[in-house]
Amino acid sequence: MSSESGYGQVVVVMKIYPKGVEVDLKDIVNEFKERINPEKYKVLKWEEEYIAFGYKALRLYILAPEELEGGTEELEDIAKSIETVDNVDIEMVSRVMF
Repeated sequence: MSSESGYGQVVVVMKIYPKGVEVDLKDIVNEFKERINPEKYKVLKWEEEYIAFGYKALRLYILAPEELEGGTEELEDIAKSIETVDNVDIEMVSRVMF
C-alpha cells in the first residue's frame, strides 16, 4: 500500500452495526475486505463489541491515505452497501507515524 506523495496515513476506526444478532460479523469483515481497494485501504484488525441482549457491533481499524477525497465517505458507503449491515459510525480518525 502506498501513500500519496507528501501525505501520511490515518487509522479510521469504524463501528458497523449488523441488521440482527444472527449476522456473522466475520462475514461482514470478509465482504468488506473484498470490496475495498487494496491500493488505498488495509484492514489492520477487527473486534466485536457487545451491545446488549446478544447483539454485537463490529469495530474495524482501517489504514487509509491521509488525504482522501471525500474523507471517510467511501469507506462508509462500502460498509453500508453490505446487505447485512444496518448502520455505520466513524468513531475516530487518527494520523499514524511510522
